[in-house]
Amino acid sequence: MKLLSQKLMSELQQRLDKIHSETAEPLEYAEHGIKASIAVLEKLKTKFILHQFQNKTDEIEFFRYCKPQLASKLIYYNEIFTITSNKPIGSKKTIRNYYKAELAKLEFFFNENLEFYRYYRTGNQTLDNKYFVRGKFDVKLTLDSFYFQADQRFSTSHDYKVAKILANDALKVFLESEMQKLDEIQTSQSINDNHKGQSWTGSKVALIELIYALHAEGVFNNGQSELKEVVKSFESAFGVDLGQFHRVFLEIRARKSERTKFLNSLKDKLVLRMDDADEI
Repeated sequence: MKLLSQKLMSELQQRLDKIHSETAEPLEYAEHGIKASIAVLEKLKTKFILHQFQNKTDEIEFFRYCKPQLASKLIYYNEIFTITSNKPIGSKKTIRNYYKAELAKLEFFFNENLEFYRYYRTGNQTLDNKYFVRGKFDVKLTLDSFYFQADQRFSTSHDYKVAKILANDALKVFLESEMQKLDEIQTSQSINDNHKGQSWTGSKVALIELIYALHAEGVFNNGQSELKEVVKSFESAFGVDLGQFHRVFLEIRARKSERTKFLNSLKDKLVLRMDDADEI
């Protein structure tokens, strides 16, 4: 099981690296990350159900180290998908407060499970026979309700908690990174405020529609520019924060009629100006 777990973990990491190389948009890579993680965990479970451990030491090693590494990826990407989907559309202060609230949730989980954190982080093994052996749960040892709903052929009382700890470590890095991006945008906008330029006074939805059209046409760097970089350039040029532009695009795509509303309007008004110029 250890070798199989390592092989599947390597395959999953390669897949995740490819996903991140193809998109930097959290909502998009989280969705793909969830699907990839589920597929690998299903492979592991299928093989595991048919496996018989030679001794308790091997079983403990699997549930303490092997399975949580894989399961933590699913938890991590699922949390990113949820956080990004629920992120408010508003000022940087509003978004920052939202991220702070999410960080507070991680801190709450840490405080609620402080004793087990210490046990796991210090490498203590005295209770491994209860924590990481199937069917050995003890209600006095801070169980998650998730355990009672899980397939107990493939779960112990605390392997999920280890996976959650690993996922939370990565999630903390993600949230702090997103807050850092807010600071960078604010700094960029402050610099732009010191220079006279054009301000975008149309709707953000319209600008996002325009950006997607230009990117699809491949007019930036011979079509080699990443969408996110193009969006950053427009944000910097016009002093605007486009926030979750990917989610806005999904809403544009889902329009019942006239999906390219702004582009159609641009065309009509340009033709009208040409007609007016012909009459002069």
